[in-house]
Amino acid sequence: MSQPALTRTIKQIETELGVPLFYRSTRQVAITDAGKEFAAFAERLLNDLKISVANMREMADRPRGQVVVASVLSLANAVLPTLIAAYSRRFPGIEVHLREGLHGAVRDEVRGGLADFGIGYTDDLLGAFVAETLGIETFHVILPRDHALARRRQIELPALVGAPLVSFPPEARTRRIVDGAAAAAGLSLQYVMTTNRLPTLHGLVRNRVGLAVVPVSERPSPDDRDLISRALKGRRLTCPIGVMRLRERELSPAATEFLTVVRKWLRASRHSIDGRKSA
Repeated sequence: MSQPALTRTIKQIETELGVPLFYRSTRQVAITDAGKEFAAFAERLLNDLKISVANMREMADRPRGQVVVASVLSLANAVLPTLIAAYSRRFPGIEVHLREGLHGAVRDEVRGGLADFGIGYTDDLLGAFVAETLGIETFHVILPRDHALARRRQIELPALVGAPLVSFPPEARTRRIVDGAAAAAGLSLQYVMTTNRLPTLHGLVRNRVGLAVVPVSERPSPDDRDLISRALKGRRLTCPIGVMRLRERELSPAATEFLTVVRKWLRASRHSIDGRKSA
């Protein structure tokens, strides 16, 4: 840099800061206290910039960062552990945080910025969200293997009238869908107990407290010795499922990459959310 250009640059900085960086006379130029502080500050900035550039170059070879995903329980329990494990093997420098809960909690965590994006039901989101439907959720009835309804290949909603039922809380999306379908058909269902944990729900059915309706991915394993599931059929007993994020929020590269993984899986399993054959 030439001397005149350097002098102009210093003058511009002094004008911007509103303080002199140098004392000037006809015989000498000396740095001021403000100039010394500015020089130290500028040196720190340059060092931080060098470190950041080095980190970005390292990230190009091995990405680093953090992804926070909120998911409804059905997918968090049955699917996401496998997807996260595969993603972590591919990107070991990226830490994935999974927050699981009912649909309302997932929606609130995305809206509040706690999660980069959410996985849940996409038919009741407001304008602040960008929703991408990637599949259709269906529902199954969980019942003991020796129950009279277990002999059927599928169960119609009227068959549940009079049967004791256990469920997630009334505000859970599965419960709202089932109750809405029953009301539309003029049916009344009998609930005897609620819980917000899937293992507890299975345990209640196992101990014959009642039958349960769950998303297809939350049904028991086909080799479960005590429980079996049958598809629940009827009008209004499906729900679109996909991903949601805030319209005004840009995703980080790490979150974008994981979202791509989730999209591919949901699209591949559009007709059966967990990809398993019916029990």
